[in-house]
Amino acid sequence: MRILCECGEFIKGKTFKDFIETSSNPSTSTIGHRSCGLIFNFVDGNLPKRFSSKKELKAIAVNLAKMEKLNYADTEKLLIEVDRIKSMGELTDGEILNEAFRKIKY
Repeated sequence: MRILCECGEFIKGKTFKDFIETSSNPSTSTIGHRSCGLIFNFVDGNLPKRFSSKKELKAIAVNLAKMEKLNYADTEKLLIEVDRIKSMGELTDGEILNEAFRKIKY
């Protein structure tokens, strides 16, 4: 699963380890994003939620395509799926990108 940070970057490999207070433990191990410093609270389900414009979302989708080494045809399909899913409702950017990627790969 790819995690899209609130700053608009995927956190793949760009993390640091930290400990935070959560509802289950006063010192819970977690990760943070090196580029912007955001710390994720996976225990309480507080994942980053980003809602971009279609233009911004397509730019992020192109970065995803490069990261996943998609060919031009699959990149085109990804952009079409992103546009279609974005038009359907109020999903977060991460949900849209993961769903679009899943649809073109499977």
